[in-house]
Amino acid sequence: RMDAGMLALRRRAGRARRNRLGSGGAGRGKTATLAALAAFVPPSERVITIEDAAELRITLPHVVRLESRPPSLGGAGAVPIRALVRNALRMRPDRIVVGEVRGGEALDMLTAMTTGHEGSLSTLNASSPGDAIRRVQTLALMGDLDLPYRAVSDQVASALDMVVHQARHPDGARRVVEIAAVRASADGPALESLVRWRGHVATTGSS
Repeated sequence: RMDAGMLALRRRAGRARRNRLGSGGAGRGKTATLAALAAFVPPSERVITIEDAAELRITLPHVVRLESRPPSLGGAGAVPIRALVRNALRMRPDRIVVGEVRGGEALDMLTAMTTGHEGSLSTLNASSPGDAIRRVQTLALMGDLDLPYRAVSDQVASALDMVVHQARHPDGARRVVEIAAVRASADGPALESLVRWRGHVATTGSS
């Protein structure tokens, strides 16, 4: 579930080709929200989705679905998410949607977002927008390029425009509870809360 104001903000962000990262714990509805937001992509654009298991259902005419593959019993034939992200860049996508980043593929995703694939989307497990930024930096450092932390931090600030955080309430309802803009600062990425859910109403303001 999403407040009407939050939905309008995310719709405008999609049309403006902002790169967005969905965050929240497991079972918080991140994948469903990702699919709903992808529906606002113009139908003329080529979208490539990358997932461990194909769950996204995006009703657009130019969607290419890529799915990772585990190794065989003999340990061969694996196709990890990271390889799919790299291959997707050669397929002339307008936008890339990575269902969830869990490792070094975060660095490839960030690279895609800063090299002509604006408006891309992904999710990761995190307890807050701030935790999501810290975690995506840690995951990017798991890549094999041996980049210094500051270089990765600057890339996160450059690549991401928005973090959308979801939570599950005691009554079982899953809701977008905060949308924060990612800004570059002297210390790397900084967050500015754009809108928050306060129990019964969404309010605007900075964190």
